[in-house]
Amino acid sequence: MKKGVPISPGIAVARAFRIDEACARQSHGLMQADDIDVEIARFEEACNSVAQELDTLISRVSKEVGEDAAAIFRSHRVLLRDPGLANKVKREIQVHGVDAPTALDRALEEYTSLFARISDEYLRERMADIRDVISRIINRLTLDESAQKLAGQEPIVLVAAEFMPSQAVMFDRLPVAGIVTEAGGSTGHAAILARSLGIPAVSGLRGLLKEVHTGDMIIVDGREGGVLINPGPEVESAYRKLQREYVDLRHRLIENRDQDAITSDGVRIELLANVNNVVDAAAAVGAGANGVGLFRTEYVYLSHTSVPTEEEQVAAYRAVIEASPNHSVVIRTLDLGGDKQVPYLGAQREANPFMGWRSVRMSSEFPEFFQTQMRAILKAGVHGKISMLFPMVSTVEEVIHLKLLVENARQSLELEKAEHAQKVPFGVLIEVPAAAICIDQILEEVDFISVGSNDLIQYLMAADRDNPKVAHLCEPCHPAVFRILNSIITACVKKNKPVTLCGEMAGRPLFLLPLLGMGLTRVSMSPNFVPTVKEMVRTVTIPAARRVAKHVVNMQTVDEVREYLSAKVRKMCPNVAKLDTM
Repeated sequence: MKKGVPISPGIAVARAFRIDEACARQSHGLMQADDIDVEIARFEEACNSVAQELDTLISRVSKEVGEDAAAIFRSHRVLLRDPGLANKVKREIQVHGVDAPTALDRALEEYTSLFARISDEYLRERMADIRDVISRIINRLTLDESAQKLAGQEPIVLVAAEFMPSQAVMFDRLPVAGIVTEAGGSTGHAAILARSLGIPAVSGLRGLLKEVHTGDMIIVDGREGGVLINPGPEVESAYRKLQREYVDLRHRLIENRDQDAITSDGVRIELLANVNNVVDAAAAVGAGANGVGLFRTEYVYLSHTSVPTEEEQVAAYRAVIEASPNHSVVIRTLDLGGDKQVPYLGAQREANPFMGWRSVRMSSEFPEFFQTQMRAILKAGVHGKISMLFPMVSTVEEVIHLKLLVENARQSLELEKAEHAQKVPFGVLIEVPAAAICIDQILEEVDFISVGSNDLIQYLMAADRDNPKVAHLCEPCHPAVFRILNSIITACVKKNKPVTLCGEMAGRPLFLLPLLGMGLTRVSMSPNFVPTVKEMVRTVTIPAARRVAKHVVNMQTVDEVREYLSAKVRKMCPNVAKLDTM
């Protein structure tokens, strides 16, 4: 068995489908004049098909994973329709008589040479987006035959050097049962996508492509990080049995949707859901969540070609509130900037956009823009129980400024005698280490706290979780992560202020166990994770969790923390251990 990094739990037993082999093609040689128009039409048809695929993918990723993951596909949609790219490809076909894939390859070489001479690092990095868009068109032109052979037949395991954004289209065109890659981390968007869709996945298998070919039987153990290539019939039969047992267990846990999330010693834990829209809110109800702990409102803006009006926002927010469990929703205000840009705020060119001018930092320059959203939230608030959450806060001064904006919005509605929610709890999302360190001062100004674990970890470790060279540093099991979370939770408990953990850690039982021991009683996650986390909660006691937390905060290394927590989960919650990567 080859050992890699487990990034999404589950068992898959299926035939391998190597993406690079599927993309391999033979040169068609020079075309005759009569064929040139046909080839240009084939290129244009491929571009139209890719545009449709991107539209579908943007919608699906936004709904099932989140707008953060979908933003990159929006930028690719713009690049796809760049007239400069289309003209280069058509000119190669017309002048040199080559087929469309060859013309795209030559366009890619030209762009690569051009961008290599650019000194601006930000612009040079855009080459990765161009490469991905061109690869997507080539894939569309060359993958069809292979895809047609496999589509609708037996499930497959995607095998690749690295899972790229353009390859996510495979989920719509092929019966994907698992993913195996040579590179990739456990906290990147590919890993998040696989976990959200419930697809077993393993990464970090160096040299894999030298051993696996399309059609090989392959076993993926996403819990342990194991991969078997062309196993014998007895081993294959044993893993198919494990696969059935895993699926059966997940189905059984879904039946706990109407049960309360109460520890075995009687402590109630609130299990909330992260949502982007009405579809997600309905999924949260089906999963048995208590409410919505994070409604990402930027989806309303990113899905509009122009600025959504106040009434359009009210309608969108009301729809989510009315569809959510118990009509209870924590509404996060706009988190634009970084990889989420809207054209009407202007294109921002920054060396490091994720640590730049984004989110609430834009409110001073666009006060009316943010005021409109706050008015819309307050108006929609009459249809349920809402709270208002502000992301990317760094200082107490920012908190005071935001409170003033909310009060101005409320007063304007009062003057208009417009119906609106009178008392809306005010909270901030702790993602910046500076805010975590100054949590005592911030707590004096807010009604509640939420913690964005994904960004907090990458800012704490100074490592981009989507950069494969440093993604390994974005490790939730790092002792520093648990120490900073412990300080935040402890401060909130002491001040009697509600605190909710959002992000990937919230949906992982491995991490939840010590956090319960620190005093955390509210977590918000993808709706898909609610049944497993509920099972975990119902099998533990708070004193036992406290003992675990005490050990974890005093440990020294990532491996030490992971091994300890894995052993504890296996012992205390064996069913949950079967459903989560350890």
